Amino acid sequence: MKKILSTTMALLIVSTLGFAQRIPADSIFANYYAATGGKALWNEIKTFNVKRSYSAASATPYTADISVSVPEKSIYKSKNIMNRSFVYTVKGNEGWIKVPIGGKMDVKDLSQAEQTKMRLEIYDLLVPFIDYQNRGLIATTVGTEMLNGVSVNQVELQGQGVKYNLWFDAKSGLLLRQKESLAGVITTTDFSNYIKSASGIMYPAKLVEINTADRKPVSITSTVTVNGTVGAELFKR
Repeated sequence: MKKILSTTMALLIVSTLGFAQRIPADSIFANYYAATGGKALWNEIKTFNVKRSYSAASATPYTADISVSVPEKSIYKSKNIMNRSFVYTVKGNEGWIKVPIGGKMDVKDLSQAEQTKMRLEIYDLLVPFIDYQNRGLIATTVGTEMLNGVSVNQVELQGQGVKYNLWFDAKSGLLLRQKESLAGVITTTDFSNYIKSASGIMYPAKLVEINTADRKPVSITSTVTVNGTVGAELFKR
């Protein structure tokens, strides 16, 4: 009888400790905001510009210039490869791509799947949990674990047609890894080299991305400018 009671108590203690380690998802997000400049600065974000360089083994490197207007939920992306610019734009309920053909730009509608991905990027380019509740996402703490020798808190963020798993450094609060599941493709991104932007917000300047479609690691360097000029002409079809 004593042995049974001892076993039961041990299991109860383990269960209680495991539950205690599950920090609320909102607290983990709050720690991230605090570590990267403070929630007040994040609340002030209205526009941002991102410049990225992409490189992968046995693939042509390319760059991207991205501009976002958060209030208008609009995003502009110019993908520049071998001196050609392919321009992707989503504004409101519309989305289109401009492809250089000869000396002209051919304009075509983006598919609904492509538009959905770009609308997610309006937030993903910074962090996917921005205003997550009003966007219909549900956040759940998975628990504490080890990632590359670092103690991390994992959060699952679930929305219609998309799921994120996010791993935050338990000590610094910074986001170290993100796994996005969208349209049958899983994209894993590791973040490092956090630096401070002119606005005071910190962001990862180095990313390594791999997805289950291409299966090739892509190294990305990133520069972010917060609340810079985003011209209305970028979103003209």
